[in-house]
Amino acid sequence: MLARIHVTLKNGVLDPQGKAIENTLQNMGFSGIDAARQGKYIELDLAETDRAKAEAHVDDMCRKLIANTVIENYSFTLE
Repeated sequence: MLARIHVTLKNGVLDPQGKAIENTLQNMGFSGIDAARQGKYIELDLAETDRAKAEAHVDDMCRKLIANTVIENYSFTLE
């Protein structure tokens, strides 16, 4: 089973990388960008075949290591 995890900064948390991306794109002539936010994407290939167990394991991994839940949100899908 494949877990696809997206981690993003919570609204209101300063995102200097996102700001740098936004400014650079505008300097390159790309207009119409109001804001840019960056995050991370992680894929985990899981041996677990039970969907409910896999969801619980991935959620636990996200809360304990992958995301800093004080400043980040996460979401995931299983395939």
